[in-house]
Amino acid sequence: MVSNVKDLKTTRSICPECFKTIDAIIFEENGQVFLKKTCPNHGLYEDLYWSSYEDYLRAQQYSVIGHGIDNPQTTVQNGHPFDCGLCPNHRSHTALAIIDVTNRCNLRCPICFANASVTGYLYEPTLEQIEKMLKQLRNLKPIPATALQFSGGEPTVREDLVTLIEMAKKVGFEHIEVNSNGVKFAKSVDYCRSLLEAGVSTIYLQFDGVTSQPYIATRGQDLLKTKFQAIKNLRAAGWDSIVLVPTIVKGVNDDQLGAIIQYAAENFDVIRCVNFQPVSITGRIESEKRKEMRITIPDCMKLVEDQTDGQIKTTDFFPVPIVAPISNAVGAIKKRRYIEFTVHEHCGMATFVFVENKKLIPITQYANVKKFMDSMKKVSETASKGSTTKAKLQMLSSSLHYTDFKILRQLISGVLREGSYGALGTLMRNVLMIGMMHFQDPYNLDLQRLEKCAIHYAVPDGRIIPFCAMNAIYRTEIEKKFGTPLICAEPDKRPSSTD
Repeated sequence: MVSNVKDLKTTRSICPECFKTIDAIIFEENGQVFLKKTCPNHGLYEDLYWSSYEDYLRAQQYSVIGHGIDNPQTTVQNGHPFDCGLCPNHRSHTALAIIDVTNRCNLRCPICFANASVTGYLYEPTLEQIEKMLKQLRNLKPIPATALQFSGGEPTVREDLVTLIEMAKKVGFEHIEVNSNGVKFAKSVDYCRSLLEAGVSTIYLQFDGVTSQPYIATRGQDLLKTKFQAIKNLRAAGWDSIVLVPTIVKGVNDDQLGAIIQYAAENFDVIRCVNFQPVSITGRIESEKRKEMRITIPDCMKLVEDQTDGQIKTTDFFPVPIVAPISNAVGAIKKRRYIEFTVHEHCGMATFVFVENKKLIPITQYANVKKFMDSMKKVSETASKGSTTKAKLQMLSSSLHYTDFKILRQLISGVLREGSYGALGTLMRNVLMIGMMHFQDPYNLDLQRLEKCAIHYAVPDGRIIPFCAMNAIYRTEIEKKFGTPLICAEPDKRPSSTD
């Protein structure tokens, strides 16, 4: 049987061995999409990019080109990905900022890329360094960062975490997340309450399944009871915004996506979102082993459809930039800029689900999402021409014409009318978001995706670095530069940004 291969685009990537930039081809073969690249020194690398060409094309139609930032921190010297950041070539402003406050952790997970015991360095920025990073993120132009995640390592091992949260609130962050394994939450209701009172908006909770086996495989120990107790304690402390974050590995927990969603629906009073993350493969690994582990966004969408008995279908998911027209429309009417979510269309997919008697009803059953977003583009065009009143009427008409569920209309109208963080919060507390974000690794890195990244790390030397560049390339360099050696670690092969 002869397979038909169709080249889709050329891009740039990196060699997973020497980390030099090389040409790459994205191509389709037998209904799947692959990335192929050849390093002159280390040979051919080929990896699965998206497992469904049909879904690849469906996502592609929502591509949006962002405008980046007006005050880049670095210049263009070495080319992507060694000018981060953000450099003038970056196309998206910061939708979510991340600051790693430590690389210490109270676990030793086999799949972790940010752990002091693995790297051999203690990386823990000072209060002064973190305050500088916070202010720099808030000074980005034309749109300052408004959403922040404290991450690690495990951020709750820092005794001054409450102080960091209060500092972030003081400099103007509206939304603050803490990314945690939940171990400390499981031990103390009072600790859970202290973060809520300090101003944290959401707990971003590592959650790999509803049985013990995935935790034993991915985290090295059975943490199931710990996860359940953490959620119980967070509820008791008054929380109503938890995001479950499962890292999905083929053959480990890819049979649990439906069960995780059902668990979220049963705990809808406190869980706002399930954000599936197909595993990123760091370190050296043979091709056959990568094939065994590799799972992509279309795989996850299909698994959700199968494991929810069709309650949530593959076609209910849309790429992240589909919501950009709402930001543009509200911004045009109010004559201000909002976060635009101009990430690459193949970075992630998501849908909103209503939970009714523990049944899952996707937003697509109550709204024509594509037509509604198309109508927002017309609203933006009308407002940009100065016809604000006409644009408002178009917006009202769209919310009535393309949605047929009273509560949904009210929620959407609130967001469109106010354009505020509070209105968005009201929407999010009435729906369950199901998302999936596939972060890149050195094997599947597409630099066209990277330059549209909207999730950015701030680091102590003033740079703001896209998520996938940070974890695939920069992390070791930064931890060595600003960290303290703990043990004699094996030399790292990743080059610095100046190599």
